[in-house]
Amino acid sequence: MTSVTRSRRQVRLSRALGLALTPKAVKHFEKRPYPPGEHGRARRRTESDYAVRLREKQRLRAQYMLREKQLVKVYENARKQPGLTGEVMVEDLETRLDALVLRSGFARTILQARQHVTHRHILVDGKIVDRPSFRVKVGQTVQVKPKSQATTPFQVAAAGAHRDVLGAVPGYLEVQLEKLSASLTRRPSRSEIPVTCEVQLVVEFYAR
Repeated sequence: MTSVTRSRRQVRLSRALGLALTPKAVKHFEKRPYPPGEHGRARRRTESDYAVRLREKQRLRAQYMLREKQLVKVYENARKQPGLTGEVMVEDLETRLDALVLRSGFARTILQARQHVTHRHILVDGKIVDRPSFRVKVGQTVQVKPKSQATTPFQVAAAGAHRDVLGAVPGYLEVQLEKLSASLTRRPSRSEIPVTCEVQLVVEFYAR
């Protein structure tokens, strides 16, 4: 799949879900803030409870770029934990390595963050980790491999070029951007995780 095709798909998905998933999608979404397709401009009919819950589940999947099986597993694990299941789900997802690479400002999108991980550019406590789903523990340090730091994408990141689309660094991360290094200082809390989703509706979708 070419980058252009992938970009177009992300724009269409953004419009379908009602939120911009990439910086490029923001501009398209501002021009066409309605769902794709010939009936996209028509006023949306009253949606069923199922449709509303399905969309929230799809929103959560899209923001972390998960397969359905992955999200189901996260839900099943969260059910067994103390606390509100939906909040536990998002707090768990936020400790994924690709998510923290994105939040730290080392990448501009979750797709780019995932590529950084799978292409073996990312270290956790000094060791290469190439699994985007790897869960980073409190106290661990995520860093761009020294050899990779000299490359253009990471030089751009180190200069803070991605902060315009990512916003402020969340309180659970301590980031030294010029060193392309970040530490998870505590467990993320749902209220500070920059994810657009009514998590209770996701729980209701799976609990039906």
